[in-house]
Formats: sequence, C-alpha cells, structure tokens
Amino acid sequence: MSVGLPTISVVIPTLNAERYLDECLTSILAQTYPRDCLELVIADGGSTDRTLEIAHLHGADLIVANPLRTGESGKAVGIRESSGELVLMMDSDNVLVGDDWLKQMVKPFDDPEVISSEALRWDYRRQDHFVNRYQALTGINDPMSLFVGNYDRFSTLTGRWTGYPVIEEQRDGWLRVQLDPDHVPTMGANGYIVRRRAFEAVPIEDYLFDIDFVHELVLRGERTIGRVDVPIRHYFCDSVGRFYRKTRRRTDDYFFFASRGQRTYPWTTSRRRGVATFVASTITVVPLAMQIARGYRRTPDPAWLFHIPACWITLGVYGVGSIRGRLKPRMLDRSGWRQ
Repeated sequence: MSVGLPTISVVIPTLNAERYLDECLTSILAQTYPRDCLELVIADGGSTDRTLEIAHLHGADLIVANPLRTGESGKAVGIRESSGELVLMMDSDNVLVGDDWLKQMVKPFDDPEVISSEALRWDYRRQDHFVNRYQALTGINDPMSLFVGNYDRFSTLTGRWTGYPVIEEQRDGWLRVQLDPDHVPTMGANGYIVRRRAFEAVPIEDYLFDIDFVHELVLRGERTIGRVDVPIRHYFCDSVGRFYRKTRRRTDDYFFFASRGQRTYPWTTSRRRGVATFVASTITVVPLAMQIARGYRRTPDPAWLFHIPACWITLGVYGVGSIRGRLKPRMLDRSGWRQ
C-alpha cells in the first residue's frame, strides 16, 4: 500500500452502460494516483449489454448486484460493500480530465474539517454534442436552477459555481467553503468524494439520494467542503429527446420517492421567487434571449441557442410531472434503459 495517501473506493452504478463505461474506467486507471490505493466498485442493475465484460477487462475489484436497478440504489449497494477511507461517487458517463485529477481532489482532505470535495467545473469541448456543451457552459442539469441559484458547477453566465450564499477561502487549487444549512446546493454526484465518516453521520439505507445526503450532512454540522479547480466530463445527453427523458426521469423519480417519505431535500421551499421568474422568462422568451446573448459574448458557441428549448422542455416536464406526481406518483420504468 502506498504511504501517505488515503485509499479511495470509486463507486459506479451501471445499467447497460457500455456506451461510456470504457472511457470512464480508462480515465480512472490512467490516474497517477497509485492503483493499490484505489478500489474500483461496480454496482450493476442487471445489464444485458457489454457492461460487465468492460468492467472485468478493466480489472474492477468488486462487481456487486443492484437489484433495485436505479443509480441511487447502486450507490447505496456499492458504498456498503466498499472499504476505502474516501468514497468517490461517479456515474458511468463521467470522465476524469487529466491524469492528476485524483491527486488534486484529495488535497482538501489534509484539512480534518473538510468532509467532502467536488470538481468545480464541467469539461467543455467544442466537439461534444450541443446539449453537452450547453450544460457545460451553463454549469447546470436543468435551466430552472439558474433562476433559483441552486447549481453546483461554474457557470459562464453568472461567473460563479453557485447562486446560494457561501463563505469561501481561496487555497492552493481549491476553495474551502462553508455551506449555509438553509441554502445547500444540489451537490453529491458526478465526481464527489466524501470521507467514510460521513456514512456514520448519515447512515445508508436502500437508496442514496446525493443531494439529500449532502443536505443531511450539513444539518448534522458537516458544513466544510472543498471545491477543487479541476474539470470533469459529463456526457449529459446527445439528443433533445434524451434531454427530455432524463428530465422526466428526474421528476417522476423525485415525486415517487417523496410520496414514500424517502426524499428530504427541501425543493419546495427554495426561492419561490426564482421559480416564478423562470416561469415568466420561459413564457415571454425575451429574458432567455438576453441570457443567450450574454453567454455568447463570453464564450461564442451556437450551443447557447438550446437555452430556449431547454427551458420550454423543463417547464413542461416539471409542470406536468408536478401534477402527475401528486395524483399518481410512479417511478420511471427502467426496462430497456440504455446509457
């Protein structure tokens, strides 16, 4: 075992993830971080493609079954089976950028008060699909978060990594951040590293909902985090249709698990004025066009034009999903799911 470096369990939930899994695992194994300090854990939800073959080819240390099939249940299973001092939560469509990514990401843990670290930026490449470029530029998964201020990656539009109030101190390559318990950004996935002690403070059950988990940690006094100035690639979507399906999955799943008392993140109490501004802006379009112009001036890319349809889709899915979720909540069927 290499001396002086913490062991890291890399937990990746999979379900028919052959499309990006090879690139994901290759980026992990290309790290200068010692291999004997890494534990590669795949939590598979019953893949029927080449997912397991790819995992074996890359020398996964553990491949465990995820009978509940969702990414959240896969994280829970994988974390329970893992043993590292730190746990890195990745999705199979994430790629570590640079061979020193892990070494940079563990720097904040020299501070004993830091409970977790997360990559500050999404990787931006002109050759990627325009939906991926749009989300990397804006720093968001859905555009409503820009209006609410609830995002957790650097946004070209705002020049910040979150719109929520935080206390920051600049360190060598990272920000030491104190989170406000009343305004916890939607953190906890896609390159999130956390100490093992976090799971003693917030025990793992059948599912680990990343933003709920981070929120609960902050409520229990674990408020100090590191935001590391490194990028991580996330293959969000490669079509408008996939953007719609992912938005619907996120909405349907949230209301389903909330109806069972399994979601704790206070979505409904966060900045109602921002939600109203988003609705008004999406309907009138003019504020969206102004945001497009501002973003294009800062980073010229036609991907900004997706901002308007992204807002329309999000408003429609969230509106219909909110009604359906309150009348007849149901989890989106994973049958036939492909990454």
